[in-house]
Amino acid sequence: MGFLDKMKDMGSAMTGGAARVSIEYPHQPMRPGDSISVRVTAVSTGKEVKSGGVYVDIHATEQGQVKCKNCQKMTGFQNETVKAAISIAPAFILQPNETKTFEATIQIPMGQPTYNGTLRHEWKIRGRLDAFGNDPDSGFQSFEVR
Repeated sequence: MGFLDKMKDMGSAMTGGAARVSIEYPHQPMRPGDSISVRVTAVSTGKEVKSGGVYVDIHATEQGQVKCKNCQKMTGFQNETVKAAISIAPAFILQPNETKTFEATIQIPMGQPTYNGTLRHEWKIRGRLDAFGNDPDSGFQSFEVR
């Protein structure tokens, strides 16, 4: 393996390109405290991936615009209300071109429901491998909490 190949491999690890990750979960409204089944699938993109484990991340944020008390302009804000990293599998090695699937039942953290309007509260979920560099993940997907 030449120097440029090593740099390319390092670049893939740093950008999370060492594996493709997807997450499956029920696409229906949920309540805080509900238990749901999740499936996270990891696929090596050609190289060995040493992972510190598999996680399901759940984040919720409140966003909006408010008028400053002593001024005439609107100011945007964003407040993180939930940030949970739920471990669903221990450390493992994903061999080159290997696919592994991890299934678990997780509990939706307690928090305020989803709402939209002048103010907005949004919940998101993703599957993620703990790995060197930028963790490969499925990307955040919105879901509704009632």
